[in-house]
Amino acid sequence: MYTLKKSLGQHFLKDENICRKIIAAVQAHPFQQLLEVGPGGGAITKYLLQIENIDFKAVELDSEKIEYLIATYPQLKEKIIHQNFLDIEKPFEGKFTVIGNFPYNISTQILFKMLDWRQEVECMIGMFQKEVAQRASSKEGNKIYGVLSVLIQAFFTVEYLFDVGKGSFQPPPKVESGVIRLLPNANTPAMKSEREFFILVKMAFNQRRKQLRNAVKGLFDAAVLEDELFNKRAEQLSVQQFAELTFRMK
Repeated sequence: MYTLKKSLGQHFLKDENICRKIIAAVQAHPFQQLLEVGPGGGAITKYLLQIENIDFKAVELDSEKIEYLIATYPQLKEKIIHQNFLDIEKPFEGKFTVIGNFPYNISTQILFKMLDWRQEVECMIGMFQKEVAQRASSKEGNKIYGVLSVLIQAFFTVEYLFDVGKGSFQPPPKVESGVIRLLPNANTPAMKSEREFFILVKMAFNQRRKQLRNAVKGLFDAAVLEDELFNKRAEQLSVQQFAELTFRMK
């Protein structure tokens, strides 16, 4: 078999009902090219291999898991990328879908990688630590709404699909999990530039307890800061409002 490596944040899915729900979610949006991140022991992989007429690849860092997967599913032999997901180049030409039971220790970085690939990613179905899944899908006015929420939702429609309990994994993690779906945002809000949008959002939430006026005062002229919108805190502004504010930056 194989061993579990805590250093890689490995908690392998064993609940077949959850596996089937994840497969149903990814098949709800047709695709031709599919990347699985962290196949591990193959809980989801064995179902993905049954999908016909697709180009399938998997990225896995752990050599032992790769040996196990190829021994168990020989058709994977030329389909595994032996690398850290955060370091790989785009695995396909054109549009592709991403699926994974993502390592919790790099989950936020994985979502930012989706941002980097947003021109090509047509859908992502991912299992994350529940807190991260909730932050990615949270709306303004919520205490967990933050930088991740705003930046992801500017470019993707994020849907929280379902919870996954600790008992669905071997070994059970210390936290609950959640599955989310990202689809390209059909109406990405207009912004002065993506660079200025990122700067504004990060600075606003860096001092999230302060009024926006005090948190981002270096980015705007004094006259602009008189607008009553700046009386609010960052968590009270929608993605659209952040985008609109970029046009008023210095």
